[in-house]
Amino acid sequence: MVALESESDRLERGDRPPDFDLPGTDGETYSLEDFEEYDALLVVFTCNHCPYAQAKFGAMNAIADDYEEVAVVGINPNDAEEYPEDSFERMVEYVESGDIDVTAYLRDEPQAVAEAYGAVCTPDPFLFENDDGFRLVYHGRFDDALDPDAEPSGQPGFEMRSVIEDVLAGEKPDAEFRPSRGCSIKWRD
Repeated sequence: MVALESESDRLERGDRPPDFDLPGTDGETYSLEDFEEYDALLVVFTCNHCPYAQAKFGAMNAIADDYEEVAVVGINPNDAEEYPEDSFERMVEYVESGDIDVTAYLRDEPQAVAEAYGAVCTPDPFLFENDDGFRLVYHGRFDDALDPDAEPSGQPGFEMRSVIEDVLAGEKPDAEFRPSRGCSIKWRD
């Protein structure tokens, strides 16, 4: 099922992100504090099985590779019982194979973090600037390629990169929040 983000996003520009305490594929447990040395934090609710999420792995990986000042954190909240491809074990395999190569890939088994952020689909990116603590500057798509087989009109992830460039230049991004498109988060009953 394809979901387009709703207009009732929980986080507004300037809001602080809800904290988390989640296991990573590297065996470590992460919270927001672990990323405080970065100038920006890109939290992407994603998963392994969704073709829309898979189509943005390259953009996520490239942002993590190109911007050492930006922590790129993938969080997988999907119900792994119904969608075994989204299990923690498969997450580890995706990281080990290099399909996902970001700062941290975390598992939100209780789905509480996705709920607190108001995430609705995979991928669902949230960009925070570190201005004496993280604050939301952009919630929306990576680029204008909204179908898995579509090519963006610019470099993959170009819209997100533009906002990141503003943040790193010390400018206040005013980019309109453009909804991401992807598979709905697979909530447990």
